[in-house]
Amino acid sequence: MLTRDFLHLTSSSLLTHKLRSFLTMLGIGVGIAAVVMLTSIGEGIHKFILSEFTQFGTTLVAINPGKTTTMGMTMGVFGTERPLTIEDAEAMQRLSFAKSVVGLIQGNAEVEGNNRTRRTTVYGTGSDFPAVFSMPVRSGSFLPQDDPIAPRALAVLGSKVKQELYGNSSPLGQRIRIGGNRYRIVGVMESKGQILGFDLDDTVYIPLARGLEMFNREGLVEIDLQYHDGVSEDKVVAGIKRLLMARHGREDFTITTQQQMLDVMGSILNIITFAVGSIGAISLLVGGIGIITIMTISVSERTSEIGLLRALGARHSQILALFLGEAVVLSAIGGIAGLGFGIGIGQLLHLAMPALPVHTPWTYVVLAEVSAILIGLAAGVIPARRAAMLDPVEALRDE
Repeated sequence: MLTRDFLHLTSSSLLTHKLRSFLTMLGIGVGIAAVVMLTSIGEGIHKFILSEFTQFGTTLVAINPGKTTTMGMTMGVFGTERPLTIEDAEAMQRLSFAKSVVGLIQGNAEVEGNNRTRRTTVYGTGSDFPAVFSMPVRSGSFLPQDDPIAPRALAVLGSKVKQELYGNSSPLGQRIRIGGNRYRIVGVMESKGQILGFDLDDTVYIPLARGLEMFNREGLVEIDLQYHDGVSEDKVVAGIKRLLMARHGREDFTITTQQQMLDVMGSILNIITFAVGSIGAISLLVGGIGIITIMTISVSERTSEIGLLRALGARHSQILALFLGEAVVLSAIGGIAGLGFGIGIGQLLHLAMPALPVHTPWTYVVLAEVSAILIGLAAGVIPARRAAMLDPVEALRDE
């Protein structure tokens, strides 16, 4: 059989039954569109969350009170005999690899200034906070290095709190009441926006010791250490562990590196991406069943044509290739249409909801199209084998 005749027979069959061919391609197209759209959303969320974590750098180590349990969670202050203290944070400052160290305490309090009142998140922290978390000050300065145990009553406002209380006027030097105590405003932070649902602009920063006193806490929620570039992560973890075990007498704390957090988060997000992709793959399976059905009907309708081709000398392999070619063409065209539809819907969703991250890697596009072709090939095997195995005499009698 000449290549020209092969292509003519394949295309004529598809064009003769336009509606049937269209519905078959539609089944594959919907499946590919679902896979591409869902995996694009999953991959977009993956990249978004990882970028949220890495914007603070990759040389951070978090130390929390309490030893990690076998369930993978920290018991916090309830699982430790000795909480993390300001003195622990000060001792970490003296480690050779430590670039910046900051303790954290967090709570919610009423803030009153410029005859206006609102509740907001209050962080007790230290002077290294902007350096550790890459959060610049827009005006004034951040909390200065002060007596860690008895610091002055100074405060720094997040951009949203500043706008709510003081509008366009400068709050620097003004007095503000936080949790019933008076503080003097020394700075305003640059707008940072939301990170994983937390509004970093709707905050107020006060000295760490005053935060402990305000929220009646004995220990810190967390100590974050930023180490110098080029230092081994294992060396940092070992150094912190030695220091705290010498101070506490036991390992009653949990050390989590930035890379560990990224690895865990990456694993979770990969599972999510795989799960949503699997949901879309169900549609592909339905499309494959549709191809089997349509090709089986086609073989039944064209029995006499197959008999004539066999009588004229067409080999088993050529008949097999003819029907497999039809299945592959149907799935390939449906796959291309599905790719365009899936990418388009994903971008429209992103335009309608800018907060929804959408990212379509070219690897996914290629794999989706290859999957469509392979599904068409696999779905066409049984009908094609049935067509190739027909006896030419019996097939001609069918006429």
